[in-house]
Amino acid sequence: MQQLEALLAQVYGDSALAADILERIENIRTHHRPCESYSEKDVVLITYGDSILSDALMPLQSLKLFLERYLSDTFSAVHILPFFPFSSDDGFSVIDYQQVNYHLGDWEDVQAIGHDFELMFDLVMNHCSRQSLWFNDFVNGSGEGAEYFIQANPSLDYSAVTRPRTSPLIVDAYTRQGLKHVWATFSSDQIDLNFANPEVLLKFVDIILFYIMKGARYIRLDAVAFVWKELGTNCIHHHKTHAIVKLLRWVMDQIDPNLVLITETNVPHLENISYFGDGDEAHLVYNFALPPLLLHALNRGNGHYLTAWARDLGALPANCNYFNFVASHDGIGVRAVEQIIPRHEIDDLVDSVHEFGGFVSMKSNGDGTQNPYELNISLFDALQGTRTGSDQWQVERFLVSQCILLSMQGVPGIYIHSLTATANDHKLMEETGRTRSINRHRWQLEEFEQALEQPLSGQNQVFSRYCKLIELRRATPAFHPHSPQRVYDCGDALFVLQRGAPQYQAGDEPGEHGVLCVFNLSKFPQKLEHASQLPERFLNSCVDLISGSTLELAEFELAPYQVLWLASSPVADE
Repeated sequence: MQQLEALLAQVYGDSALAADILERIENIRTHHRPCESYSEKDVVLITYGDSILSDALMPLQSLKLFLERYLSDTFSAVHILPFFPFSSDDGFSVIDYQQVNYHLGDWEDVQAIGHDFELMFDLVMNHCSRQSLWFNDFVNGSGEGAEYFIQANPSLDYSAVTRPRTSPLIVDAYTRQGLKHVWATFSSDQIDLNFANPEVLLKFVDIILFYIMKGARYIRLDAVAFVWKELGTNCIHHHKTHAIVKLLRWVMDQIDPNLVLITETNVPHLENISYFGDGDEAHLVYNFALPPLLLHALNRGNGHYLTAWARDLGALPANCNYFNFVASHDGIGVRAVEQIIPRHEIDDLVDSVHEFGGFVSMKSNGDGTQNPYELNISLFDALQGTRTGSDQWQVERFLVSQCILLSMQGVPGIYIHSLTATANDHKLMEETGRTRSINRHRWQLEEFEQALEQPLSGQNQVFSRYCKLIELRRATPAFHPHSPQRVYDCGDALFVLQRGAPQYQAGDEPGEHGVLCVFNLSKFPQKLEHASQLPERFLNSCVDLISGSTLELAEFELAPYQVLWLASSPVADE
């Protein structure tokens, strides 16, 4: 209670909401079924509710059929991207936070998936749809949402506000009281909510508790960095935003310490990890630096920046970790590496993305200039070649990227279109007029199954191999999310890391029975450099968990894009 009151006082200057929040927690706690703690078996599939379609079934039912038929032993959890009624941005302009989009199905369909998998739901906190009932209340000047939005004065200077988009920040709203102006950080259809109003925070506490009762273990805070607006600041990462995240973490911990709060902040790396707080904010932080670093490394066959960044990650606060991903519904953000990869090399990567059929989204800097914000391309197509052009190594290069994802410390999140090796969908992009749609293909289940049977298709060459790698990862205790990680510099063409033993302690070095993961990032055979720095037990006779073969690493030459998961003694479950 004391901590809750202190957090509320940080945000509002008083703790008037404390009793209301505690009452809500008590009402939920008695009905909640406890979650299990983390393990190496935690692997999350990221998908839209309509990524898999089938005749005669609602999309969520088709997704459940696909999961049952192909992935029952492969994933522990499913992140169903916003499945609520929406007006734009493929779900992220929410009309009603507590209803299921009837085009997808209903709550029974969502909970049916939850019978076999843990669930992740999105909480779109920064904004809601212009078509929501809340905004309708604002327009009418009465009702629940009448005071939920931030009025603005266009004559004031907003140039210091950090923008993730190039659209106008202040937009018109025609109300019964006349013309007003409101904040719209992301688009004119996504109107920012006013967390300076305590009732808005209380409403979102209610929504989180509702999601937990509907079966969500993971709550993903979308675009949370922008939540608190204060003119005269840059309106990102405000100290009151951090206090709100701490408060939501506290609420979830009171219900079940194994519930998971995730922050999604596509910003430079050090800003991103600030949402760990002192171990009292996010349980998991989206690891936004990993996708562009990995794409850059494979595009050049050179992992210098990837290795340097990974070696410098440092220890994480207790009970905190990364949510690792390489591809997502939003494309590949590059903000996280603005201070890691030189701008001219980012520009080179942009050129390759254009060559491979992709696009780039820009962000405004406030001074009239723009920087690359996001690469819009299917990851499978982004890895069809290197900066020298397309080649025959697409499948192997792609699988290296996914093996690194599976190996890194943290919980892996796998976008469905990586699992299915989906190519750029230019047709959908043309239909919607949005470049992000290039990576949001909707598979007909029958179409996907036919592709699986075609020997030369990406689906045939990737899907089953990828699933087996995930299952091997889940059977290897050294890949526990909290097990120690150590990265070695063994040459720019290689990425080498060691994961800890099954019996680990936070902050320990990887133990005697850990796994050494070796990745060739290039299309040329490679031997290890500086092998003497590696633990001696891996240099002599050791077992590759992937192939089952025994080898001597000190003398071994990795084939182009080869991956080794090496154990000096068996570490996988029987």
